[in-house]
Amino acid sequence: MNSIIKGTGYALAHTPSMIIHNGSTAVTEKIVNPDSEFLKGVPSHLRSYQDVVDYWPNQVYIGNATPAQFREVEFPYFDKKMAGAERYGKFGEIMPEAEFLLLVQASDVFEVVMLEKGFVAAHKAELAADPVITEDIMARVHEGFEISEIEQFVNNDGAEGLYHEDKLVGCVKRAHDIDVNLSAEVMHENLVNKASSVLAVLHSLKSTGVAKEDVEYVIDCSEEACGDVNQRGGGNFAKAVAEIAGLVNATGSDARGFCAGPAHALIEAASLVKAGAYKTVAVIGGGCVPKLGMNGKDHVKKDVPLLEDCIASFCILIAENDGVSPEINLDIIGRHTVGTGSAPQNVIGSLVADPLERVGLKITDIDKFATEMQNPDITKPAGAGDVPEANYKMIAALAVKKGQIERTEIPAFIEKHGLVGFAPTQGHIPSGAPYIGFAREDILAGNIKKAMIVGKGSLFLGRMTNLFDGVSFVIQANTSADSKESGVSEEEVKGLIAKAMKEFAASLVTE
Repeated sequence: MNSIIKGTGYALAHTPSMIIHNGSTAVTEKIVNPDSEFLKGVPSHLRSYQDVVDYWPNQVYIGNATPAQFREVEFPYFDKKMAGAERYGKFGEIMPEAEFLLLVQASDVFEVVMLEKGFVAAHKAELAADPVITEDIMARVHEGFEISEIEQFVNNDGAEGLYHEDKLVGCVKRAHDIDVNLSAEVMHENLVNKASSVLAVLHSLKSTGVAKEDVEYVIDCSEEACGDVNQRGGGNFAKAVAEIAGLVNATGSDARGFCAGPAHALIEAASLVKAGAYKTVAVIGGGCVPKLGMNGKDHVKKDVPLLEDCIASFCILIAENDGVSPEINLDIIGRHTVGTGSAPQNVIGSLVADPLERVGLKITDIDKFATEMQNPDITKPAGAGDVPEANYKMIAALAVKKGQIERTEIPAFIEKHGLVGFAPTQGHIPSGAPYIGFAREDILAGNIKKAMIVGKGSLFLGRMTNLFDGVSFVIQANTSADSKESGVSEEEVKGLIAKAMKEFAASLVTE
């Protein structure tokens, strides 16, 4: 039987200081144009933690508002607050910067993270009050160091500073004297990624009731890569996250596919579970530090808040069929192959129309498509337009070409089958994954029957190929009851096969 989506976890960590000190846009600008108007304007365009909590797209991301409710909010969103917004949602939470820095330190097993004593003392109880943070994790929070020791490493030993409210409160030291793969900058990025994944895993377990001991495999699909000079991307984030999250019976590995990574990893997870290799697999994606403030220049220029101020993460639990939860149908897999090409029509055709046609379905048979779910509040001021809407227009145009809808029906198709983008621009994070929690709920409630998750990636970013990439799959209502009603169970099928093989072997002896 098909694997099922047992549940999800989504988390945001508000990290405005990292925009200034670690985001690729600001860090690069400090080198090439240190007196730029952008850098001068950054402090006045940072949002408070409360602003981040009140922000509609963030509340949708953690499950406190549905995509349908969000569609009714007038664009732009940054100047509108959601009434009754809260830190915690049904899928996860929005963690404040100070607490997240303590979680980063707790996720460090090689003692490269140093936090100042007073800072730890001021915020340790706040982290401990988080309902998903365990005693084991709190036991990993160190007492802290004198600020003079931290300043010594930052000023003289190449350590990456950790800041809160424009004040140095810690640092990440380099893990090797000359290996650039273990530099302070890379260690900082990787530890932030790791800590954010831990938070999402813990929320997925809380929301589903799945025991930590029951997770047998973890697949990390984030965009970072950990290793050293001899294998710079060797990994393994998956097992590192499992260790801190307390998944004592899990092993795991990393899968990389740029923005399409989550879709690839989820297909792999569903296949492993369906094959019987593992009973429960966690697919995780941690946040990306360099992308903080990525479009900041345009935001400051157009007097928009620096909206790329959160580290995002997710965890999706794939498990054996329970007879209730929505399934991943592995018979409907879209593939952007080497021969597909990069023309938009070919891309959408290979990922949407082709896999559906192979099983006799139309584009209109899919109730909801989740493509690149980037928040247009972020992308429009930067000149990238509304990314989800552009994808839905292409899907609708393909449906017109195939005679499934009329051209005049395109706007209605987009509203019915599409979603408004609400995900942070953290690379792999927006690529279909943020809707999976809602898809599960909508299918269980009977609101929809089928949803397609479309992951697309830009492989050319690695300078190894000019190829594009993408895969897709369909989430559907549970069909196990249909299988039972067909009169032949899976065990009966195995028995019939065994009997046939036995009879065939006997016939060979007779001959």
